Amino acid sequence: MDRRSFLKNASIGAGAAAATTLAAPAVRAQTSTDMVIVSTWPRDFPGLGTSAQRLAARIGELSEGRINVQYFAAGERVGAFDSFDEVASGNAQAYIGADYYWKGKHPAWAYFTAVPFGLTYAEMDAWMKFGGGQELWDELADDYGLQNFAAGNTGVQMGGWFNKKVETADDLKGLKMRIPGLGGDVMAKLGASPVSLPGGQIYENLVSGAIDATEWVGPWNDYFLKLYEAAKYYYYPGMHEPGAQLALGTNKSWYTSLSNVDQQIIKAACMEENAVQMAETNKNNGVYLNKLMSEHGVQLEKFSDEVYDAFGEASEEVFSETVEHSDLARRTHESFAKARSELGRWMLLADTGYTEQRNRVLGISV
Repeated sequence: MDRRSFLKNASIGAGAAAATTLAAPAVRAQTSTDMVIVSTWPRDFPGLGTSAQRLAARIGELSEGRINVQYFAAGERVGAFDSFDEVASGNAQAYIGADYYWKGKHPAWAYFTAVPFGLTYAEMDAWMKFGGGQELWDELADDYGLQNFAAGNTGVQMGGWFNKKVETADDLKGLKMRIPGLGGDVMAKLGASPVSLPGGQIYENLVSGAIDATEWVGPWNDYFLKLYEAAKYYYYPGMHEPGAQLALGTNKSWYTSLSNVDQQIIKAACMEENAVQMAETNKNNGVYLNKLMSEHGVQLEKFSDEVYDAFGEASEEVFSETVEHSDLARRTHESFAKARSELGRWMLLADTGYTEQRNRVLGISV
């Protein structure tokens, strides 16, 4: 699959494209409800787009046709960044996307995708299910008439593609970088100019020089955007999205009007996709990292400790401002920070401690 084939209908503001109706293979039940899903992702975009399409199809399948799903990729019904309002208004029943896109509405939205120096997938999953994360998300979403569920994760992301080396924090000054969420606020603290762009517009802006750098996801997704053609330096690890959780956001009035069985079907489909996408992303990131390096000569660059320390200082400034927004923002940050401390200590002993020693013994290295 080449980049153009999955981006051809993805531009924001493009003419309406035909929706995909995702009925179950069985004969549709006589009593059914329509579920229009709009997405922030391009159609057939590897990982993000295909995950969203898989989730939409799975809801129709599990409901045996009671939920008649129509899925619209970014730009087919509304622009990617218009999907929130489309669902909150009731014009559509659900969106699939990354909730940090809505931080302009309330900064707490960012915590339920990813924040700088945040939680990995395993840590995020634990916080959401057993550390109070879902309850805080529910409280936030309720203010906008939504009910949201974790529905995917892209894991630890790369630091991004840069058209010049970043050896010190001063090298970030004046840089125009596509980076959303609180990660963008961190870059702004360090003198960069953060830019929000949907996935379908990143390549053209990087090639044209409208932006100097971009983060996206990781080797799998970055390979299909051909970002290696547009920037020379590929940095790791990303401080901004260590475990980016994706969301199915439903219109709460519509969701609560469903039978309990159908509500549980939607929740179950989201939980399934949350695990499946993470496994799929990890597997393919390993494959496509090799392709980037062996087929396209991509050279990996590691952010120095000096740069990472600067990221850390700037992130604390961003957090100190974020908690002043509201009581909910403060409570969300405090819950997140508590989970980060407790889980981080355990993960250092367990996953990190083990993989470091395993890779040392086996000679696995970058």
